[in-house]
Amino acid sequence: MSFAAYKMMHWPTGIDNCASGFITHTPADFVPQIPLLQADDLDAELAPPPPSGIGPIPNLIITAANVLEIYTVRVHQDAAAATSTRNLTEAKRMDGVSGVSLELVCHYRLHGNVESMNVLSSGASDSSRKRDSVILAFKDAKISVMEFDESIHGLRVSSMHCFEAPEWLYLKRGRESFARGPLIKVDPQGRCGGVLVYDIQMIILKASQAGSGLVGDEDTTDSGGAVSARIESSYIINLRDLEMKHVKDFIFVHGYIEPVLVILHEREPTWAGRLTWKHHTCMISALSISTSTQQHPLIWSATNLPHDAYKLLAVPSPIGGVLVICANTIHYHSQLTSCMLALNSYAAPLDPSQEMPRSSFIVELDAAHATWLSNDVALLSTKNGELLLLTLVYDGRVVQRLDLSKSKASVLTSGIATLGSSLFFLGSRLGDSLLVQYSSGSGLSNSSSGLKEEVGDIDGDGHMAKRIRMSSIDSLQDITSEELSLYVSTPNNTESAQKSFSFAVRDSLINIGPLKDFSYGLRINADANATGIAKQSNYELVCCSGHGKNGVLSVLRQSIRPEIITEVELQGSKGIWTVYYKNTRGHNVDSSKMAAGDDEYHAYLIISLETRTMVLETGDVLTEVTENVEYYVQGRTVAAGNLFGRRRVVQVYERGARVLDGSFMTQDLNLGAHNSEPEPGSESPTVSSVSIADPYVLLKMTDGSIRLLVGDPSTCTVSVTTPAVFESSKRTVAACTLYHDKGPEPWLRKASTDAWLSTGIGEAIDGGQQDQDDIYCVVCYENNNLEIFDIPNFNSVFSVDKFASGKTHLVDTYMREPVVKEVMTSQGRKETTQTMKVVELAMQRWSGLHSRPFLFGILNDGTILCYHAYIYEGSEGTSKIDDFVSAQDSSGLSSTSRLRNLRFARKTLDSYTREETPEGTTCQRITIFHNISGHQGFFLSGSRPTWVMLFRERIRVHPQLCDGSIIAFTVLHNVNCNHGLIYLTSQGILKICQLPSGSSYDNYWPVQKVPLKGTPHQVTYFSERNLYPLIVSVPVQKPLNQVLSSLVDQEVNHQIENQNLSPEDMHRTYAVEEFEVRILEPDRSGGPWQTRATIAMQTSENALTVRVVTLFNTTTKENETLLAIGTAYVQGEDVAARGRVLLFSFGRNNENPQNLVTEVYSKEQKGAISALASLQGHLLIASGPKIILHNWNGTELNGVAFYDVPPLYVVSLNIVKNFILIGDIHKSIYFLSWKEQGAQLNLLAKDFGSLDCYATEFLIDGSTLSLVVADEQKNVQIFYYAPKMSESWKGQKLLSRAEFHTGSHVTKFMRLQMLSTSSDKTNRFALLFGTLDGSIGCIAPLDELTFRRLQSLQKKLVDAVPHVAGLNPKSFRKFLSNGKAHRPGPDSIVDCELLCHYEMLPLEEQLEIAHQIGTTRSQILTNLNDLSLGTSFL
Repeated sequence: MSFAAYKMMHWPTGIDNCASGFITHTPADFVPQIPLLQADDLDAELAPPPPSGIGPIPNLIITAANVLEIYTVRVHQDAAAATSTRNLTEAKRMDGVSGVSLELVCHYRLHGNVESMNVLSSGASDSSRKRDSVILAFKDAKISVMEFDESIHGLRVSSMHCFEAPEWLYLKRGRESFARGPLIKVDPQGRCGGVLVYDIQMIILKASQAGSGLVGDEDTTDSGGAVSARIESSYIINLRDLEMKHVKDFIFVHGYIEPVLVILHEREPTWAGRLTWKHHTCMISALSISTSTQQHPLIWSATNLPHDAYKLLAVPSPIGGVLVICANTIHYHSQLTSCMLALNSYAAPLDPSQEMPRSSFIVELDAAHATWLSNDVALLSTKNGELLLLTLVYDGRVVQRLDLSKSKASVLTSGIATLGSSLFFLGSRLGDSLLVQYSSGSGLSNSSSGLKEEVGDIDGDGHMAKRIRMSSIDSLQDITSEELSLYVSTPNNTESAQKSFSFAVRDSLINIGPLKDFSYGLRINADANATGIAKQSNYELVCCSGHGKNGVLSVLRQSIRPEIITEVELQGSKGIWTVYYKNTRGHNVDSSKMAAGDDEYHAYLIISLETRTMVLETGDVLTEVTENVEYYVQGRTVAAGNLFGRRRVVQVYERGARVLDGSFMTQDLNLGAHNSEPEPGSESPTVSSVSIADPYVLLKMTDGSIRLLVGDPSTCTVSVTTPAVFESSKRTVAACTLYHDKGPEPWLRKASTDAWLSTGIGEAIDGGQQDQDDIYCVVCYENNNLEIFDIPNFNSVFSVDKFASGKTHLVDTYMREPVVKEVMTSQGRKETTQTMKVVELAMQRWSGLHSRPFLFGILNDGTILCYHAYIYEGSEGTSKIDDFVSAQDSSGLSSTSRLRNLRFARKTLDSYTREETPEGTTCQRITIFHNISGHQGFFLSGSRPTWVMLFRERIRVHPQLCDGSIIAFTVLHNVNCNHGLIYLTSQGILKICQLPSGSSYDNYWPVQKVPLKGTPHQVTYFSERNLYPLIVSVPVQKPLNQVLSSLVDQEVNHQIENQNLSPEDMHRTYAVEEFEVRILEPDRSGGPWQTRATIAMQTSENALTVRVVTLFNTTTKENETLLAIGTAYVQGEDVAARGRVLLFSFGRNNENPQNLVTEVYSKEQKGAISALASLQGHLLIASGPKIILHNWNGTELNGVAFYDVPPLYVVSLNIVKNFILIGDIHKSIYFLSWKEQGAQLNLLAKDFGSLDCYATEFLIDGSTLSLVVADEQKNVQIFYYAPKMSESWKGQKLLSRAEFHTGSHVTKFMRLQMLSTSSDKTNRFALLFGTLDGSIGCIAPLDELTFRRLQSLQKKLVDAVPHVAGLNPKSFRKFLSNGKAHRPGPDSIVDCELLCHYEMLPLEEQLEIAHQIGTTRSQILTNLNDLSLGTSFL
């Protein structure tokens, strides 16, 4: 392997930062203008008017490593709920709201990890028309300010600030490495922001004050849209000049005329040995920031804060001031008063004579996160996931004391954000993130403190509605009657002290991080006979993720494998359809009520064969009724579906169509004769593709003409028409589809500029009017122009030129001024845009109150274009358009009826594989479904079938590899198959299936979570019995004296010195992690996994590694498979390190679970046993600072060779043949070999650099062996052993082959064989890796030709692609040495994260770039395709 590709397969999910702000809409969008038409406000599809109880709700912005996402909060309220009195016993309803969900607005993958994020508020009131902006900070000192641009429905950069160039070098003050990246805080009124970079430099960003003068807010810079807050200028304050050295945190406080910045800093640090004398070392200083004069006078300060203060929290108006959060105390300081609260016995008073107010329970607050629920109640989340409520008891602006009370237990958080007045979001890196609704009742009446269930205790499997629970949490559960008298003495705020909050979990975002370890095992329903790519979907990835009570085993499967109910062989079948039929149906049933009761079973299954059609009845059993029905069965069927509210079935065959009432034909249409005089001898055209939207059927003929079957609901008959637009013109149609815009308020009407159309007459006349259905026809011509017509009039309402080129945004051509295109010179080109054709179109809006339509197009080279519609009301330019239309458009179309506000934004589809459509074949590949096991989306058939599902307006792509090519697909809902599916494989097998129920599909890969209620550390796989041995640690509360006695060396027999512990301290409990090895077995039916056996560790013994090893028994001369466990006793620094090696054998019989594992060997060793591996029948053990090789005689391990190699501690141990690779915690990697004759371990070479290893592995490419290591600075390096080269110091030194910055901590590599594609090498392995951010990727070897081609493409794309937030991918992927000396290695890894942007470029640019680097577009796409196929391991 000289060259490799770095490819992400599952993007990060662990949320690092979360914030809230009005990014995509303004607070004013929530104020209903006219009561009748409130839903049709300007941004109606972005911001629905919520119920009165909730008020304006901002957006949620989250970042996970380098992923940035913005969500809109959607509130679902019941009409009944708002009027009826709030009933707390009903679980789901609170404040008249029945549910809240998050909906994705935009998703970006940045070329850099977001270190810190904040929202620059526009500083305005609830009726403001100004929007907020997002400020992002990246290492080392890059700041980007992003605002939402309605015209592209996405973020754009409004300013960038970089303090890294050589002229800013003095800011570092000679230092190279810094404890943390930049930290952003923003003035609550949006006047300025502060960014702390290089630990000591404060950058003040001054916000522009546009529209804040006497003129109203009308002078907007954008066309008609709202203005976002922007940054005008910046300057630097050097905090050293103000004698602040160790800055811990800073914040802007409320209630001052100028922005006031409060900084928490330590004057001179202390250390553990001095704590008893020097413990109050921190102080806060308040600076008044004047951005105009760049002055910052000190206005007040407070000293003598504890050394463990680490966080500031600004108290909202009207109280003002700042809370200082320390590990053991909470302090409140303002210019007027100060007060404090001690949380445990470690809180030391400054003056021992003082009495400190103490909280009623003991808690430690290190690593807490906080937000405000109201102006005097803060919500704190502790390090073990408890939620605490901190109430400020105040009089006027004087805070008298602080009250802390326990609330619920929840997920371990990495950040909290309050959204509006009744929601907060708990972002987490260690578990699923939660959106929680809260409601504050005051008084003690509804105290149901007995309900102790956890907020965070929802299973992460997405079926939220079943598990939404709520209970009233009473913040005063500990108060006794004599304490209550305190409240009476301060009569003006009895309420504030007695707030009780009730919480309800409303939504959750799945997170599979941090991935500590994973193993690769067979699925339950694996197919033993599968080969090639289908064989890959036999496997699943079982990952250790989460921590503490959020600890789970995540089972990831990249491809979906449906659960088969039954299968039948049917040779030569071409298509399948299911239709409904119910003869008792009334005449004009309201279609909306029917859609709601969508539990109707299918009646018939129609199967089209080469020369005939089969019809089956889908009752309890499938029975063929072909002879007894009047369907057209003599030839093949092109399509079938329901018309007239499911009262009739329409069946279209090649030369005609039939309408059937159940099994009886009511009408037969012949399509051949309808054409204008056919030329003699020519075949009359037949139907090639069909689209059905009740009551219309659109037929595309083989000659590119169009017929429309128009249904008459009163008589249930259809008539054939040819639209006049197509009769007159000679343009041939390449693809067409019908789009049914249904619902109480058709979405596309909002895009029209006609006032009466866009307001929706229905609501104005009578509110309870039934659904309106608009039907549109989407057509793409052979010249790749796309047009949308309304039906049945066939007026063109929207048109786009060159649809096939895949532009990032589609805008109606009449909206633009005519531009003179410069003609691109294409002579000498190998490819032109002319060869690209659209072969299939689909437009669909799935159910959901605020859903917007998607438009899909498939090109003949397999590219799938996916567009999402949005509305942009541009005000300028209308007059130009009118002149342009009247001059140009002779057909007399009025331009007013056009959907001129409609736009489409292109979306990426992650993991689909392209496949070319051969000339002349017409096969419809997209099948839309609305309910398969509760999911909606479409299925893409073909040689690499793919599920495309829609969750929260976001597309999730999941391939299905297990059956190879799939010809046809349809949904089936009947007695035996509840909301299931049927598909036909190319081998002619019809399979009736259901989606696996345990998995959650709203993730990059489908995931099933197995809760462990403990922290998983390492997992391994025993393939013979399909078992997963796994190390789990559970915190157990133990008395302090037990804990102390375990820290004493038993042999030396010291007495504990406990003279400095008081008697009540001795009875305190202390949480100790207790380790065990659990052996889990997957459940056959896909349910929860079973624990088959548990191996407990001794007290204070930590299990460090578990492996299934194969050892050669020297007595019986046979190989044995054993479970090996390495442990260490953790007893503090006074006791010498020891560890144990344990070997267990697996029992033979499955019946008796007690005998599943039996211990066959256990021995204590010096040093911790941190890694184990089997090497050619021997057991290699890393114990402390040496590695020892043992052989096994059935009862004993005997050492045969050793090497004193890892200086400190082995992190990972890998073996290939007789080569050993060792990663050390600080001393990089060592490469050894084992020689059987002479029994010796030899050091071949090592890396002389100092590298903190996280994971190592061998990379095999044909006959080349490379060594890969991931380090603590989030880099990956590839080394090789070349003793003949002079720079390797006669072979002692490993040479660098490639280096790369991944941006995440890689914790585990796994070597998996790649599928052989076109290249000739077969013995090729890629490395799959998991990271602490919850991302999964792979490093795959490339041959030189492919590498050179992709590398030159990568260099072009650095400039050709507009990068989000202005980040440069080149600097992101540079090896990060963090100040250590490092000689740069060769640049031999290509970054597929950048290469994947190539497909998203418009076609003309793709061809141009390919031409510039001397290759073709199809060649590049083939290379990228081969790479994704070769690495689809799951």
